[in-house]
Amino acid sequence: MVRIYRGEPLGEAVRVAIVVARYNETITGKLCEGALTTLAAQGVVEDAVEVAWVPGAWELPVVAARFARSGQFHAVICLGAVIKGETTHDQYINSQVSSTLGQLALECELPIMFGVLTVNTLEQAMHRAGGNVGNKGSEAAEAALEMVHLMKQLPREE
Repeated sequence: MVRIYRGEPLGEAVRVAIVVARYNETITGKLCEGALTTLAAQGVVEDAVEVAWVPGAWELPVVAARFARSGQFHAVICLGAVIKGETTHDQYINSQVSSTLGQLALECELPIMFGVLTVNTLEQAMHRAGGNVGNKGSEAAEAALEMVHLMKQLPREE
């Protein structure tokens, strides 16, 4: 018989850390609000959520690592907005941040959610921060809860 594992966005008894980039705060603030609203709607109590604001997307991984390695959280949600400018600077930021967060998730065996907008324009960012394309912060929170539930079901290394 095939055994199927599937996570549900359940927030009961879940502790979550959120790391938010202050750069482009008009966007990232909305992402954070979306994440907090979703966590609360799924049953995560206020006292089980901690939010750390960092200067920009580049600083997300180091604070995410501190939260992840603390052993106090079931998931870490990283939120930011990197908007393309006139140079390729955004590509270097996006590549390194996504790579480092992915490696951290594997190292810690912990859901580290990539809620960083990587867009070409401010308008695209606004659409993804509660506009007509949804809210990436909310999506990251829901995915975090699903992953926490799924990880609890999976076999552990002996």
